Amino acid sequence: MKINIPILDEFLKLRLAYWPYLFRSSSFFIDGVIFVGLTMIVISLLLLMFFAYRGYSIIFIAPLFAIVAAIGSGHAAMPIYSEIYMTKAAEYIKTYYPVFLLGAVFAKIMEEGGLAAAVAEKIVSTLGKEKAILAILLGCGVLTYGGLSVFVVAFVMYPFSAILFKEADIPKRLLPALLWMGIFTYSMVAIPGTPQIQNIIPTSFFGTTTWAGIGLGLIGAVLYFLIAWGWIRHRHIKLKARGEGYGKHVLNEPEVAKEALPDWRLSALPLLLVIVLNLLISNPFHWAWAYHWDSSSLDSFLPLNLSLLASSVDKVQAIWSINAALVISSIAAAVIGKKRLQGKGGVVHPINSGAIGSTSAILNVASGYAFGCVIAALPAFQVIREMLLGITFGGGPLLSVIFTTNIMTAVTGSSSGGMTIALGMLGQQWLDWAQQIGMSPEVLHRIICMASECIDTVPQAGALVTLMAVCGLTHKESYYDVIILTGLKTAVVFICLAIYTLTGLV
Repeated sequence: MKINIPILDEFLKLRLAYWPYLFRSSSFFIDGVIFVGLTMIVISLLLLMFFAYRGYSIIFIAPLFAIVAAIGSGHAAMPIYSEIYMTKAAEYIKTYYPVFLLGAVFAKIMEEGGLAAAVAEKIVSTLGKEKAILAILLGCGVLTYGGLSVFVVAFVMYPFSAILFKEADIPKRLLPALLWMGIFTYSMVAIPGTPQIQNIIPTSFFGTTTWAGIGLGLIGAVLYFLIAWGWIRHRHIKLKARGEGYGKHVLNEPEVAKEALPDWRLSALPLLLVIVLNLLISNPFHWAWAYHWDSSSLDSFLPLNLSLLASSVDKVQAIWSINAALVISSIAAAVIGKKRLQGKGGVVHPINSGAIGSTSAILNVASGYAFGCVIAALPAFQVIREMLLGITFGGGPLLSVIFTTNIMTAVTGSSSGGMTIALGMLGQQWLDWAQQIGMSPEVLHRIICMASECIDTVPQAGALVTLMAVCGLTHKESYYDVIILTGLKTAVVFICLAIYTLTGLV
C-alpha cells in the first residue's frame, strides 16, 4: 500500500533567497510535491522531539515517524521500513556494536571492582575541598578519557563530588553543570584519542583515527576546561557573597563509603592501558615499530559478496583498534578488581549487566541514525540538502558541518545521535567537498565531534535528565547554569573553526 498524497505541481511555487555571502546558490523553487514532502519531514521531526521529550523510546518511535516523513514521497510504507530504515540500522549496529558492548563491559568491571571509585577518590582527596571544582573536572576527565561510559562516570563521580561540594559549602545546584562539563565535553569529544563513541563514529565515515585533529582538539579541550572552571568558580563566588551555601537537600544524598577501595595506582592501570593500546594498535602516526593493520585483510571476503563489508581497512581499523584495547583492558581490570568482584558474584555479573545495557544503548543510537538515513533518502530532502551544503565559510564544508550537526543534535537531544544522523545524511558529501579543496578529513572529524557537543543540553536530552536525577536535583534548580554553559561551550567549535581558517592548524 502506497502512502503517496498526489498534489498538483502548480499548487505552489516558493522562491527562497539566501544571503549571497553565506550560501553558494542564491535561489531555488519548490513545487507542490516537494512542499508536501518538506512539510512531512518537519512534522516527523517535531513528532520525534515531542514524543522523545514525553519519554517514549526512540527505538519504537523512530521507525514510525520515519514512515510519516515518507508520506507524499511516492515510496510505499513497508519498503521504507524494511529496505531503508532496517538496513541502515543494521549497518550501524554491525559497525559499532562491539564498541558499545566492550565499552559497557569494561565500565561495569571498573565500577563494580571499585577501580573507578578508587581513582576518583584519589583525585578528589589529593586536591581537597579548597580546589573542589578543579578536582571534579579532572576526576571526570580522567575516567571519561580512560574509556568508562559517560553514564558510569556520572554515577561514580557524583558521590565524591557531592561530598566535596558539601565540605566546601558550594551550592549543590551548580553540580550538574560542572559534572556535564567534566564528563561530556573536553574528555569526550576534544582530546584526541578519547575512546568515547562520539570520537569513534567519524572514523568509519572519513577513514580517520581517534587521534585525528590533534591541534584543534587540544585547543578545544583547553577552552572547554577553562570555560567550565571559570564559570563555576564565578558562580560560587557570587552566590557565596549572597550567603548561599550547599543548601538543604535530602534527595539522593550520598553517604561516606566505608568499604575499602583497591589501590589507586593499580586501579588506574586499565584506564592507562585503553589509551596506550589504542594509540599503539591504531598507530595514527605510522610508527614503523607499532602495529600495522593488513590493508588486504578484507580481500578474502570479496567473493562472498557480503552487503555490509567495509570498503577498506581504513574505514574500520580505528574501531578494530579500540575493540582490542578494551578487551585487554577489561581482562586487566577483572584481575585487579578480582577480590571485590568475587564478593558480588564474580566477573559474570558486570559482563552480563554490561552486555544487556549495551544493547539498549546501541539500539537507541542506531534508531536515530536510521531515521536520519530515511530522511536523507526522500526526494524532498534534496532541497534541504542543498540548503545545508550551501552553508559555507572560507570555501569549505565546516560551517555546513557545524550547523547540520547542531540541528540534528537539538532534535535528538543526543550528541552521538545528532552526529550519526548528520553523517548519515551528508557525511559523504562533506568528505567529497573537503577532498576537492584539499582539506584534511582530520579537520572534519574533530570539528564534527565538537559540533555535536554544542546544544545537546536541550531540556529533553536523555543524558541531562539522567544526570539531574543522579544529583537529586530538578531543572528548575539547576538548569540556569547548564544553559549558560551551553552557550559558552557552543562558542568553542566556532573558535576552532576560526583558528583553522586563519592558521591551517589541524
